[in-house]
Amino acid sequence: MNRTVAIVVFPGVQALDVSGPMDVFAEANRFLPPEAHYRLEVIGVEQGPMACSNGLHLSAHRHFSAALEAYDLLLVAGGPQLPFLDFGSVFGAWLREACARARRFGSICNGAFMLARAGLLDGRTVTTHWNDAEALAQLCPSTQVEADRLYVEDGTLYTSAGVTAGIDLSLYLLARDHGADVALSVAKRLVVFTQRSGGQSQFSPFLTPHAEPTSAVARVQLYVLANLTGDLSIADLANAANMSARNFSRVFAREAKVTPAEFVERARVDAARVMLERTTAPLKTVAYQCGFRDAQHMRSVFNRRLGVTPQQFRLNFALML
Repeated sequence: MNRTVAIVVFPGVQALDVSGPMDVFAEANRFLPPEAHYRLEVIGVEQGPMACSNGLHLSAHRHFSAALEAYDLLLVAGGPQLPFLDFGSVFGAWLREACARARRFGSICNGAFMLARAGLLDGRTVTTHWNDAEALAQLCPSTQVEADRLYVEDGTLYTSAGVTAGIDLSLYLLARDHGADVALSVAKRLVVFTQRSGGQSQFSPFLTPHAEPTSAVARVQLYVLANLTGDLSIADLANAANMSARNFSRVFAREAKVTPAEFVERARVDAARVMLERTTAPLKTVAYQCGFRDAQHMRSVFNRRLGVTPQQFRLNFALML
């Protein structure tokens, strides 16, 4: 069946909050039969062209007063000034009714403030851009704001963190609708990571691939994460899976979508990222505890994968300690 995805926009909206999710669902149509295509709709808070925060102009398909459909997914976008904007009681009433009609609803970035002012976040668990999390918590005291999450699912409510996290949320919803393979195909088209999970830190560049929880591969993934300082050779991992090395390599690549060596390196990078964000441990200590040969090896891998050194990463993304 066709599904309609609608995004609410307003003057000053962040363009990528709109185009990112829309591109995910538009690209998905390349891989879906016509009867399963997404139909995309932009709903305007105002009539006529609206300037985005970067100067681009958007023209909505319809004004909110004419948007009376029961959408499959209704999202509200964010923008730099949105925490300070109130679009009035008429729009708020429409938004409450539209979200009640929708199968799923949510926000991109600080679009959560629009939902909050409509009374749609009371008692819910949400996320937003880390820079706006405290203000949102103050606006909605009964709302649990998870400041360090890429996206949060609370029943039929879906909220995402800053800007590009809207792409992560959209890929997640796409996978729920049509399976992981379609989401992976879209992620490849957009050249983005397809496995950034909702529990991932807003700043985390990599995620560990997920296999079926009961599979031998899943057991090996947990073994890797618990033994990052170990050798973690093919023979070691195959032994943990109780499989031959040849069969293990083939099965792992099929189920985890990456080679064992790729998984190990990603896991070590992700563990190092967490230590760099959350501790002041010396780089050589981080390298050792995450399984790199030494600090220089970790530096080389970070440069190749992230385009920054571990020290630069820490300077940019370390939490206040």
